Formats: sequence, structure tokens, C-alpha cells
Amino acid sequence: MQDDVWSPPPVLLTVDLVILTLKESRLHVLLVERGEDPFRGMSALPGGFLNHAGEEILDAAHRELSEETALTAGWVHLEQLAVYGEAGRDPRGRVVSVAHLAIAPGLPDPVAGTDAADAAWVPAEAVLSGEVQLAFDHRRIATDGIEHARTKLEFSALATAFCRDIFTITELQQVYEAVWGTELDTRNFYRKVQAAKGFIVPVGTTRRTTGGRPARLYRAGPKTVLFPPLIRPAPSATEENTRKEEE
Repeated sequence: MQDDVWSPPPVLLTVDLVILTLKESRLHVLLVERGEDPFRGMSALPGGFLNHAGEEILDAAHRELSEETALTAGWVHLEQLAVYGEAGRDPRGRVVSVAHLAIAPGLPDPVAGTDAADAAWVPAEAVLSGEVQLAFDHRRIATDGIEHARTKLEFSALATAFCRDIFTITELQQVYEAVWGTELDTRNFYRKVQAAKGFIVPVGTTRRTTGGRPARLYRAGPKTVLFPPLIRPAPSATEENTRKEEE
């Protein structure tokens, strides 16, 4: 008796993008309005299927970034986040998503692309709290992407990806406060940043700020790993209780 011939199950592959930027000193995530079924009319992360069997996953992520939002790939820091492949996550069949995290400073208002009806920047807290409902398992992916960014800010120079080429320490502090969702002591932050050698380097010029003396300007330094790290403050009891209620 011959064994049954095995054939691999059909699996589709997509890329999804958690795109983060700061707007008015608040962390925002890019969402699109789905223009097609399933979940037509619902908010979702930008993304889509591979264009063809030979398309590289990273190339697909860059393509979707451009097609669905009209944002130029060269503007952003892009890295692979995680793979999501639970059965039933997509009503169209067994669909595996390779999610990516994208970060850039001062991104423009997006323009909806090929299969999106609209695109907009949405405050991250509205996504994390569930105030904005997302299609598929995109709230989980967005939450993972934001938490990944929060953690990387502690141990890497990722915060500079939210800044323009030249920035002040105050602007860098605003990045940490927006991404971590907490206020930081200015003197303590300055001391910690200066202690992380190679994190940022002065450019030798200043920028005048309103009502104060000119602020020194910096650019990203050569180090990508922070030592000592900038550890995220522990949430207060009130913040922790709020988080648990939202979950």
C-alpha cells in the first residue's frame, strides 16, 4: 500500500507596516481605510500581498509603503518586526504576515494609494486603547510595534530616527517622552544622554529658542548601541491600573 502523496498547504504571504512619527510632540501611527473586502471601510495598517513569487519581502515592504501612502521609502528607518501566522487571522485563507516597523521624523500627511480609500495619522494611544478599531489582528501588530520602539529607545540610538538630521537635546527628549508616554526630568535626561558616549555629537552651532538662550545642536553619533542605556521609567500605579483596565 502506497503512502498518500503529501502536498504543501496553500499559504499566502503579506507585509504589514507599523509606521510611526511625531506630530505636535505626540506619537502617531499611520492607518489606512480599507477600500476592499474583507473589512471594507475599517482602519488597518498599510500592507498587502507580495506582487509576485520573486519579490523580496523587504522590497515588498518598501513598495507597499509607497503604494498605499505615497511616502518615499528613503524617508524612513525600516526594519522587520515579527511574523504573524495564526490560523484564522484572515478570512481569505491561511495568510502569514511579515510585519515591519518604520520610523521617520515629521512625515507629511499621507495620500491613500492603490487599494486604500483613505490614509491618516492617528494618535498611538487611540490605537493602543482600542478607541480606534482595526481590521484583522492589526491592533496586536501595532501594539507590538510600539512596544518594540519603546524598548529599543532604551538600548539603541533609534530615537534619532524620529529627529531631523540636526536637533536639540530638548527635541530628543520630546521623542522619548512621546514614545514612552511619560514626562522626563530635563536635567536627569541631559546627564544620561551625555553619559552615553557616541549617541549624539555636537555640530558646533546653536539655534535660538523662544525666551531663552540659544540651544546647542547635535546630530546622530556613530554608536547604535547605548551604553549605559537610558532605562524607561517604571509606570506609576495609576498608569499601570489604567493599562490593565484597557487590556
